[in-house]
Amino acid sequence: MGKRKRKLSFKRLPAQRQLLFSPEGEYFDLKTLFDKLNAEYFSNALRGYTITWGRKRKHPPKEYFVFGTIQEEDKMIRIHPLLDAPFVPTWFLEYVIYHEMLHAVVPEEIDDYGRRRVHTREFYRRERQFHCYHRARRWEDDNLDRFLL
Repeated sequence: MGKRKRKLSFKRLPAQRQLLFSPEGEYFDLKTLFDKLNAEYFSNALRGYTITWGRKRKHPPKEYFVFGTIQEEDKMIRIHPLLDAPFVPTWFLEYVIYHEMLHAVVPEEIDDYGRRRVHTREFYRRERQFHCYHRARRWEDDNLDRFLL
């Protein structure tokens, strides 16, 4: 009878945390932008968050584009890798990151039909406090086609 293998014991992280992510892109360093926004808008209250570029997809989206996402259970913010481009203004990328950071501090609501609403009246009020909010929304409208097929 051979030796029994000993199982290694380690804390299992959520699946998303087990993958290697990098905040450094070719044009932007997301961690630097996150830290700046965290200090400027959130008094450094967002602790333990990871921000990273999302995976590159084989095919670009055709109908709608998701610039960023946040997974609260993992404290993970992902930014679409197509935003790591020379034509994207830093202030627009900061707006996208700020938007995702707001999800961490503005509670969701349940509407009269039992649906979860993450973009609440309070969320939109806080979002408009971003220094380039109107400029960023215009840039998004004017440039969305560059991200779609």
